Amino acid sequence: MRGVMDHIKNLGGWRTRRKLVVIAVDDYGNVRLDSRQAREALNKAGFMAKNRFDRFDTLETVQDLEALYEVLSSVEDRNGRNAIFSPYALPCNINYEVMADEGYQRYVHEDLPVTFQKLESRHPQAYSGAWTMWKEGMEMGLMAPQCHGREHVNLGIMKEKIARGDADLFVALRNRSYTGLTVPPGRSFGYSAAFGFKDSEELKGHEQILEHGLRAFKHVFGYHSVCFTAPAQQFHPDLEPVLRRNGILALDRPFMHVQQSPGTGRNNSQSQRKWNTTARKWNTTGALRASGLRTVVRNVVFEPCDGKHVIPDAINEAVSTASESVERALKEIAVAFRLGKPAIISSHRVNYCGFVEESNRRIGLASLKSLLRELVHRWPDVEFMSVAELTDLICSDPKKGEKP
Repeated sequence: MRGVMDHIKNLGGWRTRRKLVVIAVDDYGNVRLDSRQAREALNKAGFMAKNRFDRFDTLETVQDLEALYEVLSSVEDRNGRNAIFSPYALPCNINYEVMADEGYQRYVHEDLPVTFQKLESRHPQAYSGAWTMWKEGMEMGLMAPQCHGREHVNLGIMKEKIARGDADLFVALRNRSYTGLTVPPGRSFGYSAAFGFKDSEELKGHEQILEHGLRAFKHVFGYHSVCFTAPAQQFHPDLEPVLRRNGILALDRPFMHVQQSPGTGRNNSQSQRKWNTTARKWNTTGALRASGLRTVVRNVVFEPCDGKHVIPDAINEAVSTASESVERALKEIAVAFRLGKPAIISSHRVNYCGFVEESNRRIGLASLKSLLRELVHRWPDVEFMSVAELTDLICSDPKKGEKP
């Protein structure tokens, strides 16, 4: 069944004879878990990790970036270019200190460089020079970030949990983390889905958050983002004009996503499945998108640290899971190339995080290195590019549809 779907999701949309590879990686810049000490404190308080993000997903450290750059630099494409990450990054985080000083009465955010500065003072071995190294990766052409929103936080859920006095929220915030939280009744999305909404009033507030987030991205990273993907893929079409007027050209979507719409009665939202193809400028009803945005659809999954949690007494099992992820990705890349599509690889930062457990990063990056080396071996004419470069290429010739 998986093989059939791999072909179906590559049937429509933009095509090319070139073997293009884009690596899109979500969640960079986001503080989900502060540290190993924070994880232990949360466990002790009875709020155990529910998934790999709860266990390992910390802000990228110097060691994380150094090891990642080494892997990306270890291969070259037909043009002599190294592999490149397109991190979908957040320019802002929770200001835990100010929120604590104010008794957790309201949400307060801070810019990413401030977050790195604070972590450098608290965890110098991991974060001393991390933001400088981030910028060096951009200068070397190894990191080409695009916007993932303002922060990976649903403020409607946070506000509701503050009002309810939910203990899991306050324990997490006191440990400078935002992870492992329960969701209040009536919410059909998770606490990290920044643009998920319960009613139309929350949707209106998202316009301001999105506008500020796009400007903050430019301020933090030094240029306007041209491609956007929403945290947890919750994003209503009414927000698309905000993207367009801030320079966004394409919306990164999965092949299938669940679209929320303001519902009737009791203020609940409704959901509907939507299907996407790369470069499409039309919505699923066939009507031209008012925003004029194109779509970029990821057609390869690479999550080497998915499934079994990577812990020392399960290291062999984790290695097996990672090996399977490499083979799966290579099969999906082969289908994409066979059908004349760019291989747009979907991944998450958590696969390459080692601050809590070094073996998690080691396995994730070893798998990435194996994937990249096998990729250039099987397809010597492969070309690495960023998602922004692919977006520009699609926009320059959006009707392209030649047979491979």
